[in-house]
Amino acid sequence: MLIFDATHFGEDAVLVARAPHSKKNVGWVWIQEETKEVYTLLKQDIEKRGYRLTAIVLDGRTGIPRVFLPLPIQICQFHQLQVVRRKLTLRPETDAGRELLTIGLNIVRYTGEKLENDLNRWHTKYEKFLQEKSYTIGTKRWRYTHRRVRSAYSSLKKNLPFLFTYQKYPHLHIPNTTNSLDGYFSRVKNLLAAHRGKSRERVRRIVTEILRRQTA
Repeated sequence: MLIFDATHFGEDAVLVARAPHSKKNVGWVWIQEETKEVYTLLKQDIEKRGYRLTAIVLDGRTGIPRVFLPLPIQICQFHQLQVVRRKLTLRPETDAGRELLTIGLNIVRYTGEKLENDLNRWHTKYEKFLQEKSYTIGTKRWRYTHRRVRSAYSSLKKNLPFLFTYQKYPHLHIPNTTNSLDGYFSRVKNLLAAHRGKSRERVRRIVTEILRRQTA
């Protein structure tokens, strides 16, 4: 089982695959952006080195789960919570937003079935609200009035099939977050903080050496 996630070190980003139970990295690559192609290449490299993937934990970026199907895939519940908070803020102005925020903030207390039921009830209650449109004065151009609420709901609905995979495969002991890798990234960044004023090339060399030494 592996966690895949990416983070920035200065101006550059690196994608890392980590085995959460052994707390060891098994692969990494510098990237320009998170695409299906870079995830595919890292996955193939790991498999060529003899690793057998049994389950995957991801941060939820659109399209990436398809790279790993049909393996069991868990999308990080903490990342999903952050998406909902970012789109709705912690003080939504509408009843629909406030109720959806409550659902999102309690995601770790849900089962997949209960979340699906609550989302369906919420959508039935606010379906007309979600269809409200705002028109540009003097034109026929329009947009949905409550775009951020719609976007938060769409994110939860889209990721729902992957948010509770860890409950479906208890024997695999799949984490429900990417915290193991997020914590690792924080430790590496703390090491870099001790060397202020580094050039982009120097940052990349330091991080490369850390990753090289700490990858199985």
